[in-house]
Amino acid sequence: MTNQNTIFPYMRLSGLEPLVVRPETNFINIGERTNVTGSKKFARLIREGLYEEALSVARQQVENGAQILDVNMDDALLDGELAMTTFLNLLASEPDISKIPVMIDSSKFSIIEAGLKCIQGKCVVNSISLKEGEQKFIEQAEICLAYGAAVVVMAFDENGQADSLEKRVSFSHRAYKILTEVVGYDPQDIIFDPNIFAIATGIEEHNNYAVEFIEATRQIKQLMPLTKVSGGVSNISFSFRGNDLVREAMHSVFLYHAIKAGMDMGIVNAGMIQIYDEIEPTLRDLCEDAILNRNPDATERLIAHAETVKAKGKVIEKDESWRQGSVEERLSHALVNGITDYIEGDTEEARQKYPKPLDVIEGPLMDGMNIVGDLFGAGKMFLPQVVKSARVMKKSVAVLTPFIEAEKLKYIEEHGGEYKSAGKILLATVKGDVHDIGKNIVGVVLGCNGYEIIDLGVMVPAEKILQVAKEENVDIIGLSGLITPSLDEMVNVARELKRQNFDVPLLIGGATTSRTHTAVKIAPEYGYGVVHVLDASRSVTVTGNLLNKALKKNFLEEVTAEYHKLNENFRNKRPVKQYLPLEDARKQISQIDWEKYSPVAPKKPGITVFEDYDLAEIAKYIDWQPFFIAWELHGKFPQILSDDVVGEAATKLYEEARKMLDQLVKEKWLQAKAAIGIFPANAIGNDSVMVTGVDGNKVPLHFLRQQVKKAPGQPNFCLADFIAPESTGKQDYIGAFAVTSGIGIEKWLEHFHKEHDDYSSIMLKALADRLAEAFAELMHERVRKEFWSYVPGEALNNDQLIKEEYTGIRPAPGYPACPEHTEKYKLFDLIRATENTGITLTDSLAMYPASSVSGWYFANPQAKYFGIGKIEKDQVINYAERKGWTVEEAEKWLRPNLEYDM
Repeated sequence: MTNQNTIFPYMRLSGLEPLVVRPETNFINIGERTNVTGSKKFARLIREGLYEEALSVARQQVENGAQILDVNMDDALLDGELAMTTFLNLLASEPDISKIPVMIDSSKFSIIEAGLKCIQGKCVVNSISLKEGEQKFIEQAEICLAYGAAVVVMAFDENGQADSLEKRVSFSHRAYKILTEVVGYDPQDIIFDPNIFAIATGIEEHNNYAVEFIEATRQIKQLMPLTKVSGGVSNISFSFRGNDLVREAMHSVFLYHAIKAGMDMGIVNAGMIQIYDEIEPTLRDLCEDAILNRNPDATERLIAHAETVKAKGKVIEKDESWRQGSVEERLSHALVNGITDYIEGDTEEARQKYPKPLDVIEGPLMDGMNIVGDLFGAGKMFLPQVVKSARVMKKSVAVLTPFIEAEKLKYIEEHGGEYKSAGKILLATVKGDVHDIGKNIVGVVLGCNGYEIIDLGVMVPAEKILQVAKEENVDIIGLSGLITPSLDEMVNVARELKRQNFDVPLLIGGATTSRTHTAVKIAPEYGYGVVHVLDASRSVTVTGNLLNKALKKNFLEEVTAEYHKLNENFRNKRPVKQYLPLEDARKQISQIDWEKYSPVAPKKPGITVFEDYDLAEIAKYIDWQPFFIAWELHGKFPQILSDDVVGEAATKLYEEARKMLDQLVKEKWLQAKAAIGIFPANAIGNDSVMVTGVDGNKVPLHFLRQQVKKAPGQPNFCLADFIAPESTGKQDYIGAFAVTSGIGIEKWLEHFHKEHDDYSSIMLKALADRLAEAFAELMHERVRKEFWSYVPGEALNNDQLIKEEYTGIRPAPGYPACPEHTEKYKLFDLIRATENTGITLTDSLAMYPASSVSGWYFANPQAKYFGIGKIEKDQVINYAERKGWTVEEAEKWLRPNLEYDM
């Protein structure tokens, strides 16, 4: 029996957010591109001292799904210690990057130690070993332990690296005993790398390397069960470099067996892995023969086959052979493959065959959805495919519903009871927030697993959530939100649940939510189970645990204990960053030589309105990468289309997205509107800008300044720094914009709802969001070249625009450089956004339609994107004075940026 004080021996790493490696955690990807030996771009940026730009490489790794960030500065031309220190200090001020744990990677321990002094969370050291003897190993391990770091232990000893099964295990066990018995390491903080070597090299002694690694992994996990195993996967296929198709297949086969043996994590290029079950059978068998060393001639046969392998991409004829199966087999195939073509007829055939219509759902349909769930959980099926399966399920259920309702009435008349679903779940996007793609996906995934979903939509006040929950007697309440004010509203809902004596679990999800915020702010307000759900794929497991009477108590005790510990750590944390007093930070502003700077007067000042912008032109500016992220497919576009983990699913999704995009453009499903404005402006005081509107009214814009202490010469940025101060006597300008591509979307969403087509509904919302961002990109380009015309000769392609290689910036209220949302009121007033575009603001400053973007234009060539990060109370007080607020009002809107606890 567990209690809330039980601490489970899981590996616990952290950046700003925790990474808890539980038994059910899938294979952990380690991002390797922030490594000067593995990325030419990163190495060049570091050598040239362009550390701020180098952060973009780290950010891309995080966006692409890295769960740990490997940082290596081993280069003979670098001062490795200085480079590691500088980069990690800058990385710490970027919350979107530093949220994941860091792996400090170096062959020189002095560089590792320099990195350890910079890390604020719990990191991993890669690596230490016995190659210099026990004394040196103990000294290095004690230093790592003193900094609280987990360690990667390479399978070396004084005589060299382990190249046999016996050595791999014995070297690791020797290191384990020293670390645990002498140094005092917890077993769960030890990661072994038993050396992955190339196989199929033509040298007979190499043929068993993969088998020995896999077996060593199995024995290490049996001998030292709490430890972890890692490795560099690409080494296995080194002898086939140049033949990516064979390498990809080898990586997949190797990981398939190594993960089953207990491999927990590794440095692996996600673009060089295939889905195991979808590797061409002959190639898969040959790879297995070589990796498992099953035949003496495996190497020769694989080499011979590799010569015949051709690139993928051939046209495959539509296979209709599945139509010859039984009705159960046909329904299962349709569900797994998302085929709706025959579902009505097959469902009716099944209804005629089974005694009751409900038997069709509980029998063949749920059998098919169980296969979908198993494939999804095993990583062999991806979210777009699951949503398509749900569409098939809903269409089938729609055929059966009239018959089920008739059966219900008959049952109730005869027995006085009613049918029960697996559980009833209420989902809602909280008051003030209009974003619901993620919530809808969660609803679809849960619906696939037999739960009845009550979706209240967006901008739902607490009183309605509680009222419906009570009326419907729901088993779970799920709250979603994207913007930061939604976090406060979730706290409010939790308090109301407690006040009204509810006793149902509360799920928390959405882009701005986190496990830590849930533990610190929401869970203490409600004592009947508050659980943060990271994404749709986790929702089924969490829900199953909460609705299973045998599992619920232990599950909630574990979560409560974990959240209690998170809360305790948060409350007791020591400051890991130093902050400057506001007055000192203002002395370190961005250095712009205003005497040499001549602000460019706009060619078209004032407000310009666009009533019905051409969607086809907007579509050319789409950045597709976030589209795939919305569907929980991570990878860089267009490389994701050929990625052999998610490539097939991504390609199909992309093709269907392009098809819908072409249709919505041609048939004008949506209307795009925009308003832009360019106005005279000058910086006043320290962190404010005075803008003159079209009617001559003066509008003060108030911005925040970075307060974190930086390296000498590094400025503490504020957006006001990029506008010429009033004292220069030079007239400068600032721009504002609001664009939307969501006008008219409701009609189509209602159409898809009636068709039981969640897939198309989610697809349309995701495309509308991409069009809104593309519209913002397009309008910014036209402002730079035409309306303001400060770079009339600019010639950038779409990739360069996505990489933000343009002059000037367009930060949006609520985003890192200007995180305080209420300045959006002034922006909307300046360009009369609601009147000119139809975009409205909710109480929490979300924009409706949700597919809308607004922000500021800065033209100064030295303007750059940055994040404010945390601020001290002196700036909060100053900001409140400038806004005419109380300090409490300022704290409410600045809460995510407060360094102190309210």
